[in-house]
Amino acid sequence: MLRRRQFVVGAGALAVAAPFLVGCSSGSPVEDAARRLRRPGAVGTGDRALLLGELVRHATLAPSSHNTQCWKFRVQEGLITIAPDLSRRCPAVDPDDHHLFVSLGCASENLAQAALANGLQAGASFDPAGDGAVAVRLEATKAHVSPLFQAIAERQCTRGDYDGRPLSTAELRLLEQAGSGNGVRLLLLTERSVMETVLDYVLAANTAQIDDPAFIAELKMWIRFSNDEAIRTGDGLFAGATGNPAVPRWLGSPMMGLFFTAKSENERYARQIRNSAGIAVFVSEVSDKAHWVETGRCYERFALQATALGIRNALLNQPVEVAALRPQFAAAIGLGDRRPDLVVRFGRGPSMPMSMRRPVEAVLV
Repeated sequence: MLRRRQFVVGAGALAVAAPFLVGCSSGSPVEDAARRLRRPGAVGTGDRALLLGELVRHATLAPSSHNTQCWKFRVQEGLITIAPDLSRRCPAVDPDDHHLFVSLGCASENLAQAALANGLQAGASFDPAGDGAVAVRLEATKAHVSPLFQAIAERQCTRGDYDGRPLSTAELRLLEQAGSGNGVRLLLLTERSVMETVLDYVLAANTAQIDDPAFIAELKMWIRFSNDEAIRTGDGLFAGATGNPAVPRWLGSPMMGLFFTAKSENERYARQIRNSAGIAVFVSEVSDKAHWVETGRCYERFALQATALGIRNALLNQPVEVAALRPQFAAAIGLGDRRPDLVVRFGRGPSMPMSMRRPVEAVLV
């Protein structure tokens, strides 16, 4: 097993070079820091420790529930294991750890795309032993720098308004192909009447969540209200990523209590669903951790393909997070008794500020 120090040294070397790779930017302090984290990846490096550290860095750029980055990486020669970090779980919004294991799948897909770009074939499998982990075995192959790999640095959950224009049939086909997998299928909803049905459930579930003190307390815990807080923690939901002003926590937390209401949030969701090109629903054949991981891989491929096409996406998971409404939502969109895993809106629109990530050495074990 390669020592953790080797990766810290490799990551540090790239961090020194990062300003020269990225150049100057004129965004906010968080945007500048987040861009440096997404510097161009090292491709074809002969330094094995540096290469494996780069694979982990690309994996950490994946999405996670509340941007908790709920993963731990163990790196060995020819094997990277991605284990859940249960200290970062969200029991109020994700009591059965569904989103946590989806997040592990997202990270493993990023790792696989980065590995292929560097001449390594990644074979990922879920190991249910213990808390459950994803074992990613690496074997030499011909390097291929795909559009999905190139999209990793630009991918984001864009929680802003879209332009409402429909996508082409060819674009929808590419998204469907990217978002389907082993035991997971993707349902693309583009008819306005069906999207209005989804909206009804988003609003009902969103209202239930905002009326739940435990949900609000957990959400506040993961919101990073200021630039300094976002940069210091390297995780969580930066207020600026949703278009809100960056303010100190002592001001932002009470202000959230005044302005974060079911009415205001429902109005925003109604507008944003109606200006989306469509809604994607990910559904797995079996509701277990292995399929949740596969759902994460499918969603990440969908998100990377969308990014490569200049298409934005954002999660709308309220109807799958409120257990009492989930079966009704599934029936309303024709899923029968199967559990919907993820709900995502998509369309074209401007980017939003990028989210932060913790350094590679913070996620290595």
